[in-house]
Amino acid sequence: MSVNPAKQTELETLLAISSGLNATQGNPRFKAIMHQLLGDLCLTIKKFDITDEEFWLAVNYLNELGERKEAALLAAGLGLEHYLDMRADEKEAAAGNDVGTPRTIEGPLYVANAPLSEGYARMDDGSEDAETLWLHGTITDLEGKPVADAIVDIWHANTLGGYSFFDASQSEYNLRRRVQTGPDGRYAVRSIVPCGYGCPPDGPTQKLLNGLGRHGNRPAHIHFFVSAPGFKHLTTQINLNGDQYLWDDFAFATREELIADPVKITDSKLSQARDINGPHTEVSFNFALVASDESQQEERGKRARVKE
Repeated sequence: MSVNPAKQTELETLLAISSGLNATQGNPRFKAIMHQLLGDLCLTIKKFDITDEEFWLAVNYLNELGERKEAALLAAGLGLEHYLDMRADEKEAAAGNDVGTPRTIEGPLYVANAPLSEGYARMDDGSEDAETLWLHGTITDLEGKPVADAIVDIWHANTLGGYSFFDASQSEYNLRRRVQTGPDGRYAVRSIVPCGYGCPPDGPTQKLLNGLGRHGNRPAHIHFFVSAPGFKHLTTQINLNGDQYLWDDFAFATREELIADPVKITDSKLSQARDINGPHTEVSFNFALVASDESQQEERGKRARVKE
């Protein structure tokens, strides 16, 4: 009389074949990762007695996520993108590396090749009746010495939380600019005060967050890539103090060192010097870069982006 193999042995055989461990071709690291992921998924199905209906609902959800191109948004919302930053911080601490301005998540809405200016740029196209923002600061090394020829790549949302290229109502590269620093290491831009945004309410990311009892809102923030020859590339963003979601960001990007204080400017002479008509909001934020050991550290991380 034949005896069926033990369930676990049968599962191990299934996982080894499905992840390619028994095949001579393929990528060994990829095989090992897939073997772990598939095994964890099977154990989760068993632990929670997931039904066939629940399983296929999840498969259909992945289809919807891809159709709406929200996978990167969901990665941020589940804290996975923030976890990559946590891992990078842990590795730097373990190695005893120098640390400058903290990193935080890039998010899914960067667009490459924004217009480049020297020292100063205007970011908005003037189409919105919004509070004018004067954003400025200095790029230095860890000793406070100004860094010349740094590229400060800046992007942020409009007053409705929309980003150009993803919001058809905005002009090309609206609220997206790159500024190259001079010998003084300074950058300055004129823009508008952004607001935070929420996940598309009818999208798969918010659908998942609803099931978790979570909101999908972000505080008002401004994204930065800061790079310079001889320095590690910095991916970060600053949050504007006073926002109701400052410490309740669904994407987990808030860091205490990256909170900027908006200041109301009513000095008419200062406004005139900045070619601004009337009162405006000023945000000052400086960035300290860390020297790089190799040229690869000077480049932004590789991932799929618009117009990259």
